[in-house]
Amino acid sequence: MTHTEAKTRQELIDRRLLDSGWNVKDCTQVVEEFDIVIGLPAGVREPRTKYEGHQFSDYVLLGKDGKPLAVVEAKKTSKDAELGREQAKQYCYNIQKQNGGELPFCFYTNGLVTYFWDLENYPPRKVVGFPTRDDLERFRYIRRNRKPLTQELINTNISGRDYQILAIRAVLESIEEKKRDFLLVMATGTGKTRTCISLVDVLMRAGYAERVLFLVDRIALRDQALEAFKEHLPHEPRWPNKGEKQIETDRRIYVSTYPTMLNIIRDDAQRLSPHFFDFIVIDESHRSIYNTYGEILDYFKTITLGLTATPTDIIDHNTFELFHCEDGVPTFAYTFEEAVNNEPPYLCTFQVMKIQTKFQMEGISKRTISLEDQKKLLLEGKEIEEINFEGSELEKKVINKGTNALIVKEFMEECIKDPNGVLPGKTIFFCSSKAHARRIEEIFDKLYPQYKGDLARVLVSDDPRVYGKGGLLDQFKQNDMPRVAISVDMLDTGIDVLEIVNLVFAKPVYSYTKFWQMIGRGTRLLEPKKPKPWCTEKDVFLILDCWDNFEYFKLQPKGKELKPQLPLPVRLVGLRLDKIEAAVDRGEAEEAEREIIKLRQQVAELPQGSVVIKEAAPILHRLKGDNFWVSLGHQKLEFLRAEVKPLFRTVSEADFKAMRFERDLLEYSLARLIEEKEKAETLKEGIIEQIGELPLSVNFVKAEEALIRSAQTNHYWATADEDTLDDLNARIGPLMKFRESVMTGTGPVHLDLKDVLHNKEMVEFGPQHEAVSISRYREMVEALIAELTEHNPILMKIKNGADVSSDEANELAEMLHAEHPHITEELLRQVYQNRKARFIQFIRHILGIEVLKSFPDTVAEAFDQFIREHTNLNSRQLEFLNLLKNFIVEREKVEKRDLINAPFTVIHPKGIRGVFSPAEINEILALTEQLAA
Repeated sequence: MTHTEAKTRQELIDRRLLDSGWNVKDCTQVVEEFDIVIGLPAGVREPRTKYEGHQFSDYVLLGKDGKPLAVVEAKKTSKDAELGREQAKQYCYNIQKQNGGELPFCFYTNGLVTYFWDLENYPPRKVVGFPTRDDLERFRYIRRNRKPLTQELINTNISGRDYQILAIRAVLESIEEKKRDFLLVMATGTGKTRTCISLVDVLMRAGYAERVLFLVDRIALRDQALEAFKEHLPHEPRWPNKGEKQIETDRRIYVSTYPTMLNIIRDDAQRLSPHFFDFIVIDESHRSIYNTYGEILDYFKTITLGLTATPTDIIDHNTFELFHCEDGVPTFAYTFEEAVNNEPPYLCTFQVMKIQTKFQMEGISKRTISLEDQKKLLLEGKEIEEINFEGSELEKKVINKGTNALIVKEFMEECIKDPNGVLPGKTIFFCSSKAHARRIEEIFDKLYPQYKGDLARVLVSDDPRVYGKGGLLDQFKQNDMPRVAISVDMLDTGIDVLEIVNLVFAKPVYSYTKFWQMIGRGTRLLEPKKPKPWCTEKDVFLILDCWDNFEYFKLQPKGKELKPQLPLPVRLVGLRLDKIEAAVDRGEAEEAEREIIKLRQQVAELPQGSVVIKEAAPILHRLKGDNFWVSLGHQKLEFLRAEVKPLFRTVSEADFKAMRFERDLLEYSLARLIEEKEKAETLKEGIIEQIGELPLSVNFVKAEEALIRSAQTNHYWATADEDTLDDLNARIGPLMKFRESVMTGTGPVHLDLKDVLHNKEMVEFGPQHEAVSISRYREMVEALIAELTEHNPILMKIKNGADVSSDEANELAEMLHAEHPHITEELLRQVYQNRKARFIQFIRHILGIEVLKSFPDTVAEAFDQFIREHTNLNSRQLEFLNLLKNFIVEREKVEKRDLINAPFTVIHPKGIRGVFSPAEINEILALTEQLAA
C-alpha cells in the first residue's frame, strides 16, 4: 500500500506532528510550503516563472517568537527518507540567510522513519518522534548559551579524588569532540554515583543539560540515588518526591527504575516527548538493557553515560557496542586493584575463609549419615536406602537443617565482630531462595534467642517493609540491629553500607560479573568523621565462602555462559510460522489460513506505544492490507521470521501461563501435521498432565469440569481436529493460572541431620595478598607494645609524654628485638611506610602520642591539594600527575631530568614540557622539592 507524498503528509506526518503538539492548521505554529527566496543567477534580472528563485519547504516549525525553529522535509512512504537529507539541509541554510537569524534544526521523514540533524553539531540520527515546541526552544537556548566544557571547573566537594576528576574530564572532552555515548568502568565503592552527580553538575552549569534521567534496576537503588542527588545538588528539583506516582514535567533530575520508565513511554496518558531529556545515565549498564529495556534508550536518543563496576576484561561485547566503544576500551576505567593499591587506599581488601561441610563434600546417603541419625530416621519410618543426594543438590532437591545450622554457627565463630568482640559486625548472607533465607533466619532465632529475633532479618525486594525511612534496609544501615541482612538478590548489587565487614556466600554463584558486585558490598572504607559504634575501624573484611565460589572462578574466570532465552511470545510466533510453512508445503491451505488469521491478530496486538514497534513502522507497513498474505511463500515467511518475529520481545502485558498452554498445543499440532508421531504423543501426555492438575475446587475451573475430564481421555485426542484444539485453548488456557498455586509437586526433601565440618581454610585470592600479612604484623606489634607498656618503665615514660634519652631508646629497641626478632626499625619503616622516622617515633605512634603520616599519605595529600587548586586541568595533565605521584611514592624523590624521560614520555614525547606550560612546570617542581625535603 503506497502513499503519494500528499497522502503521506496528511495521514502520517501531520498526525505525528500533532502527537508532539504541532497543529499544522495553526499558522502561528507551522507554515506549510514555506517560501524561501534564494536569489537568481547573476545576469538574470526578472524571474521567468513565479517559482524561479524560490524554494518551498514542506513544513517550517515556528518558535513562540514567530521565527523558524525547524525545517521538516517530507517524502512519500515508498521513498527512502534519506533522499530528503540534502534538500532539508539546503532549506535550513537558505532560511538562515533569508532571515539573518539562527540556523533552524533539520528533519526529514517519509512518515515511517524520521531523522533529526542538528547541523554543525552532530550527524543525523533516527528519532522516534518530533520534538515539542518547548523541546526545540530548549535546544535553541542550549545551543546559544552553552559554555566550553574544558574550561568549566569541577566541584571537588562532590568528587575530589584524582581518578573521579579524570573520569569527568574524559567524558567532558569526549562531549566537546561531539561524541554522544560514554562508558565509565569504576570498581564498586569508588564513587560512581558521586562522579556522575559531579558530571551532571558541570553539564548543568555549562548549559549543556537542563533535564537528566538516572536509570536504575531496583527501587532501593532509586531511593539511594535520590538521596545522593539531594545531598550533593540540593537545589535541583527531583522526581519522584515521596508519594509521587505520575510523572511531573517541571523537574531537572529524574531517577527511575527501568520498568517505571518503560511504562511511562508506553502510556499515552503519561508519555514524555522522546526529546525530553538532555542526558541519560544508566547505572549498572551490563544489565538487561539490550532486550526489553533497550527500548528506553531507543526512545530517548540523547547523550548517554553507562556506569558499571564489572571488570573491563569481563564486560561483554554488547555493552561496548551499545556505547560505541572499542571492545575492552571504555571511556574511562578505574579498577579494584588500583583502588586497593592506592596510597592511601580508596577501597578495603578482603580475606577469604572457605567453609565446607561433610554433606556438601560427600553428599547425604547411608554412607555419610551418622548412626545416631540413621536410628532416628528408622523410628520416623523413613527408608535410609532411598536417601541419596549429591552435595550439589543441597537447597535444591534436599534441604538439611543441620547443614544450615552448621554454617550459621561457623559464621558466628569466625566472623569479624564489633568493638565489644561479641556480636558480628554488619553482615550480608547471600541465600539461594526466599525459602532458604527464611530458614537461615529461623536458625539464627533458635540458636540465639537472647536477641529476640533482631539479630538477623530477611531483606527481599517484594517485602514492602524493606523500603523507606524506618524500613528494614534503613534499620540495617542506621541502627545497631539487625546485624545480619539475609538477602536473595536484593543486596547483591548497588547497596551502600560502609560498615559491612562480613559477607557469607551461602549459595553458589555462576556469574563472574555478579560475583564481583557481591564482593563489592564489603569494599567500602569507613568515613573517619562518622564512625558507628558497631564499627569504629575497618581495614579488611571477611568473606566466608560456603560453596567454593573462589575455586570455581579460579578455574572458570568468566563463569558460566548463560544461553540467551527467547521470550515466550517470540517462541510462540516462531512455532506458528513453522506450522504455516509446513501446511503450505503439504498443500493444507485451510490449516495454513487458520494460522495466518491468528498470526495477523497477534501482529495487530503488538504494543503500539513501544518504540521498537514505532521504529519497525516500515516493516509493519508491508503487512497492512491483504496483498502481503496472499500466496505466502518461503521468501515472505523468511521475512516474517527475520523482521517480524523478533518484535514480539516487546510483549509484556499477557497471560503467560495461558500462552504456554497455547504454545504446547501448537507444538503438538505441528508435530501431528508433519507426522512426528512419537513427539506428538509425548507432547499430548504433557498437555493431559497439565489439564489434570487444574483444581476443580475453584469455581471458574469447576465450570469447565466436563471438558477437563473429557480432555484426559484417549477418545478425545483420537478424534480431535483443529477446531477441537482451538476450543480447548480458548476455554482451558485462561484457567492455567490456577494450576501452579495448588500444584502438589514432590518438592525438595526436608531432613534434620547433624552435619559436621569437613574443611575450613583461609584462601589466597585478590590483588593484594601482602596487605593481609602487613595488617596482621601491625596488629601483633601493637598488641605486644600495649601489653609491655603496663610494666616496662621506658614505655610507661613514653606513654606519659616524657622525653627519653637516646640510650633509653636504644635499650628499648635492643630489648624488643632480643625478645621478638621480627620487631626491627627497618620492618617498622616498611609496615608503616615511612622511611625517615626513627624507632622511637614508631613507638610513640603506636602508643597514640604522635601521628606518624606514611610517606604515600603525605604525597597523596599534597597531590590532592594541588589538583583541588587547579580544577581546570585536562585529562592528559591529570594522567601525568597521577604517574608522577606514583613515581615519587616508589622512588621517594624525582629529578628535573626524570620528567622529560620515561615513563613520562609515554604521555607526551617531550615529557612534562609537552603537557604543561613553563609556569605550571615551576609549580610542579616546587611541589616535588617540598616532598623531597
